[in-house]
Amino acid sequence: MSASAAVPTHAHTQAPTQALTPAVTAAELLDFALRTAADPAVIASLPLDPTDRTWIRLDGPAGSEAWVIGWPPGTGTGWHDHAESRGAFATARGRLTENSLAARIPSEGWRSLELAPGVDRSRSLGPGTGRAFGEHHVHEVLNASPDESAISVHAYYPPLPLIRRYSRTGSTLTLDRIERPEDWH
Repeated sequence: MSASAAVPTHAHTQAPTQALTPAVTAAELLDFALRTAADPAVIASLPLDPTDRTWIRLDGPAGSEAWVIGWPPGTGTGWHDHAESRGAFATARGRLTENSLAARIPSEGWRSLELAPGVDRSRSLGPGTGRAFGEHHVHEVLNASPDESAISVHAYYPPLPLIRRYSRTGSTLTLDRIERPEDWH
């Protein structure tokens, strides 16, 4: 027996260390959102309204929370984040625009922030496309079409503890309110 294969005469046992990996990654949430957005039966189950957003809640992978959302022309979320939840969304029908900030925003201790130049990002997401994001991601999602509804699938882990809503005037981002699950269920 080689020295490297020798068995110690007195072994010290230690509890195995768990890897500090999330139960569901943002990439896994995106995969789920894309697969669900491609499922015609799920997308057809959403009742669309011509003027207001509609939604149905789904169970996502490994205890995550998911939503199928209908977007009439010209509707959007306004600026918000999902607190400590990571997430993803995919467009099933129509086209959505995501405006986001490429900056880490403090989660507490402020009411108004002056954003640095160059932090704005915008992307257009057509059917079969999506995007994943990490915790504290500040964005707005909107259907800019004047005449076509859109449908998307969103997933979050852990399930949303809260949503912080912001207003934006030029480069100033202001925290307006905090919504809790009971406000949208």
